[in-house]
Amino acid sequence: MPHRHRHTTHHDRISKSREWLRNHRDTLTDASGQDVKPKLEFVLKCDSAGSVEAVSAGILKIFRPEVSINIIHSGVGDINESDILIAETGSRLIAGFQVGVLPGIDRHLKEHAVEARLYDVIYKLTDDISGISESITPPSSQEEILGAAKVIALFKSSRKGIIIGCEVISGHLTAGRDFRIISAAGPVYAGTIESIHIEKNAVPNVAPGQKAGIKIKDFNKVKIGDIVESYRPLSPKKARSWSPTGQIIRIT
Repeated sequence: MPHRHRHTTHHDRISKSREWLRNHRDTLTDASGQDVKPKLEFVLKCDSAGSVEAVSAGILKIFRPEVSINIIHSGVGDINESDILIAETGSRLIAGFQVGVLPGIDRHLKEHAVEARLYDVIYKLTDDISGISESITPPSSQEEILGAAKVIALFKSSRKGIIIGCEVISGHLTAGRDFRIISAAGPVYAGTIESIHIEKNAVPNVAPGQKAGIKIKDFNKVKIGDIVESYRPLSPKKARSWSPTGQIIRIT
C-alpha cells in the first residue's frame, strides 16, 4: 500500500513556530546555558511535625516551571531569630503555619528585611506561596504578528546577502520591521527587513497577493517554501513583583 505524505501548509508552519518559540524561548534569550530561573527559597515553621509534612507536600504540588520553589529549612515551633538568619540566605521569607513569633522578632525581621507570613489554613499557605512565585516570574515576551509570506524564489544580492522572492499570504510586510524565517523544523533565522522591492522599485510595504523581494544579510540557508513572518514585540504587562517587607503579615 503506498504511503500518503502529509503536505505542510503555511498555517502548519506558523503554528509550529508558535509551539517552537514557547518551548525554546529560554534558549533564545539566554545563550550562556546558565540556569536563570528565579528562585523562591523560604523557611517553613509549623506547629507539629505532621503539619510540616503536610505543608511540604502541598508546596511540592505547586507546578510553575518558570520558577524554582524550595523550602531551605523547616522546623516546629514559633518563629525565632535563627529562622530569620536562615531566611536571609534565601528569599528573605518565612512561612508560619499555626505558629506565632517570639518576643522581639518583629524588630529582627525589620533589621534583616525578612518577611514572616502566618497562616491557619494549609490551602491559603500554598495558594499564597504560589502567588508569590508567580509574581517573581519574568513576564513572557509577547508579540503581534504583522504578516506572513511564502518564499517562492531566491536571488543573490550584489552585496553580501541574499534577496528572498516572496508572495504575501496574510497581513503586511514592512521595511524596518522584525521578521523570522520559518522552515519545516521551526524558526531558523531572525532579523530586520532591510528593504522591500517590487521589481526594481523600493516600496515601504507589501500586501496579500503581492510578490516582492526582501533583502537580508548574513543568512543564506533559506529555502523555497519557507515562511517569512513579520512581527512586532509588545511590552508585557505584569503585576508588581513580591519583595520582603520586613514585617509580620497574617493571611486569614
